[in-house]
Amino acid sequence: QVHLENSGGGLVPAGGSLRLSCAGSGNSLTYYAIGWFRQAPGKEREAVPCISTNDENTYYADSVKGRFTISRDRAKNTVHLQMTRLDPEDTAVYYCAAAYLDSVVVVAPGVYDYWGQGTQVTVSS
Repeated sequence: QVHLENSGGGLVPAGGSLRLSCAGSGNSLTYYAIGWFRQAPGKEREAVPCISTNDENTYYADSVKGRFTISRDRAKNTVHLQMTRLDPEDTAVYYCAAAYLDSVVVVAPGVYDYWGQGTQVTVSS
């Protein structure tokens, strides 16, 4: 079992950058596929980037390719989401999630076992 704590959200102007963090406790995130999801008002939760346990496989939604980067800091048991060139369309609550699956990328939110509490990202125009 693992507990996830999201942090790093905030208000940023269009074109700016933010880094979100997902800190794990209770177990090593090394054993989990990790996904970042976002949900805007009135929209479904969507996978943004996701990463496998061995970091060899990643998924990026078309809308964020080239702008967002997911990475692990194994020493700190944390996964980061670096977001650049932010657009008002990126405004949403961002969640990290963990799935106890080895070496695969998981895109479907229903497969994930554990979720962070979410952090609000607001991009002003």
